[in-house]
Amino acid sequence: MYRGKSITELRELLDKKEITGEELFEKAITLAHFFQDDYNSFVTILEQTKVKESDSMLNGIPYSLKDNFSTRGILTTSSSNILKDYVPVYDATVYKKLKKAGALLVGKTVLDELAMGGTGTTGHTGVVKNPWDKERMIGGSSAGSAASVALGIVPFSIGSDTGDSVRKPAAFGGIVGFKPTYGRISRYGLFAFASSLDHVAIMTRNVKDAAIVTDVLKGKDPLDMVTIESEKENYADMLDQEVKGKKLFYIKEVCGKNIYQTSEDAMLKETIQKFHETLEECKKLGFTIEEVSVEKALLEALYPAYMCISCAEATSNNANLTGVQFGTRKEGNTVEEMMLHTRTEGFSELIKRRFVLGSYILQKENQEKLFLNACRVRRMIVDQINTFFQTYDGMIAPCSGGVAPSFDSTSEKLSDRYLILENHMVIGNFGGFPSITIPYGMIQNLPIGLNITGRVKEDAQVLNMAYQIEKITGMKNIYAKVGDIDV
Repeated sequence: MYRGKSITELRELLDKKEITGEELFEKAITLAHFFQDDYNSFVTILEQTKVKESDSMLNGIPYSLKDNFSTRGILTTSSSNILKDYVPVYDATVYKKLKKAGALLVGKTVLDELAMGGTGTTGHTGVVKNPWDKERMIGGSSAGSAASVALGIVPFSIGSDTGDSVRKPAAFGGIVGFKPTYGRISRYGLFAFASSLDHVAIMTRNVKDAAIVTDVLKGKDPLDMVTIESEKENYADMLDQEVKGKKLFYIKEVCGKNIYQTSEDAMLKETIQKFHETLEECKKLGFTIEEVSVEKALLEALYPAYMCISCAEATSNNANLTGVQFGTRKEGNTVEEMMLHTRTEGFSELIKRRFVLGSYILQKENQEKLFLNACRVRRMIVDQINTFFQTYDGMIAPCSGGVAPSFDSTSEKLSDRYLILENHMVIGNFGGFPSITIPYGMIQNLPIGLNITGRVKEDAQVLNMAYQIEKITGMKNIYAKVGDIDV
């Protein structure tokens, strides 16, 4: 059976000649079509492939790719009506590397429009549903990627993470989401959202697979000036290193044991309880885990600072979506009128609101009060976390305050849970830190995720710590076993 198998399991079948890459691809697209109507993972499902000979671990392995990575000759929409017919003329570096490795692209996945959002509900082709419960969100923006892995369609998917856009949906889908150090993987060909925050990130069903994919993708790229030289070591070969003596911290104001005792949210309390139970198990592995404190006002400023920075950068990055150079073009009597109609009709209300907000933030009279102050908040929190990293090897926290929200759920936008617990993973983007989500438990038959963040450039150590913790969770290689199909 193909469905739900890991990269290493499929590699073994391929090496033993028990199955071919073509057969794996056919099984993957069969599953993709079977689940498409119910879960809407894909914008485009490819119908044919060509297997390339390679000695890579990924040779002959199917995967999916978020639809904001440029793929020459293949529709690339960024899940926006303004790009609904756009077919690029060049390949993203990530896609090039995967082709060279012999990985087989099954399809391009749905995202929140232009990667701006965390619900998986704003893509132009419709809502992405959670494989564990169709009445719930999978999260976003890498919604389709998360669903395609959580359904067992593919063993890995490539997404982008600007605030928590891979790690949060990974948590809601019961899978692994890994965002390497900023610059570890080239973003050339990734449609920019917020350039100082954007990371290429990986979704798998176990930590080792995430390391395997990262090993293929990491490295300096002259087409992306922020990329860094990567270590020659393979991260996948470094997972079994001893973690005894490693020190982790958690922030009291994010997930302290008693911080939400007065809350009436039973699920929130159970999530925090399970988190602290997991910490006790981690201590048995040899970890030292301690509580630290951060000024609450600084943590409450994380989300507003993120919105200011990301909206400002998104407004600038997407100024080229005018209908002049590419994309859907609307009629107008003048060039200015044509661009106005194109952008008015081409973007959803959410995107237009973000662009209006970004334009306001970037106005000369507002830059000091809004944009530059947001950048100061960013620097303050990064400095604080780096201070902790002088003593500790990593930060650990639950990914959210509970399971995936239902589509009709509402949240109190000014609550501690919303402002802090639901948005703390943006710290990984603010500082460019390597950060990984792994599933660590179930509540009401739905998965919850644990996040580990480490020092810049210490991706191998973050993967190593997550790999060891994965052993005690009992959640390795899980997927939502829905659908009456045997592939």
